[in-house]
Amino acid sequence: MKKIFWVIAVFFAFVSISFAAVNINAASKGELESVKGIGQVKAQAIIDYRNKNGQFKRVDDLKNIKGFGDKTVQKIRSELTVTGQSSSHGAMAMKKAK
Repeated sequence: MKKIFWVIAVFFAFVSISFAAVNINAASKGELESVKGIGQVKAQAIIDYRNKNGQFKRVDDLKNIKGFGDKTVQKIRSELTVTGQSSSHGAMAMKKAK
């Protein structure tokens, strides 16, 4: 019975990790690029903005960066966060699901 419990616990741990959002305060350029709608230029713009202005307080702060308007931020909001660990794997899983 304990083995079954552990197998189920590990399974749910991996599932929750695979759907984690990308943290725009900690993500690498590659992790940012894994989000549908963020290419090389936008990923670099996020990193440059973050380096110059410090951490993002909200995902909506992306609107302060050229190329990110209301529609763009709204489309990618569910794949991004400003807290926790960043998971490009989660973004890739979400991208494949769409």
